[in-house]
Amino acid sequence: MHAFKLTKKERLCSTKMIGKLFEQGSSFYIFPLKVVYLPMPLSGSHPAEVSFSVSKRNFKLAVVRNLLKRRMREAYRLNKPAFYESLPEGRQVAVMFIYTCKEVKDYQSIEKGMQRALRKLSDLLQ
Repeated sequence: MHAFKLTKKERLCSTKMIGKLFEQGSSFYIFPLKVVYLPMPLSGSHPAEVSFSVSKRNFKLAVVRNLLKRRMREAYRLNKPAFYESLPEGRQVAVMFIYTCKEVKDYQSIEKGMQRALRKLSDLLQ
């Protein structure tokens, strides 16, 4: 039951770490997400710390941005246990998921993109 939670300790909140992620991290694009990641030692015991972002330029209304972030968080939360199992033991990574599509996509397409992104990320971290 606890595997499907997304706790505060699993969220990437530190502005220093987010800055470091964008300066030194690598990225790839899988529709509708851009994934920026950086393998690094993290403060917690979780294998990954994640953050989600939606551009204010593409979506002016906060209601719409929040909807898309909720959909991304839910897709990540449900697919997180398989992602954690595929990571090498002791490996930690900071990840930011950025929604890049210009229109609002339904949950199914966001989840499909999230699954593909997590598979590719785990392959890159091997």
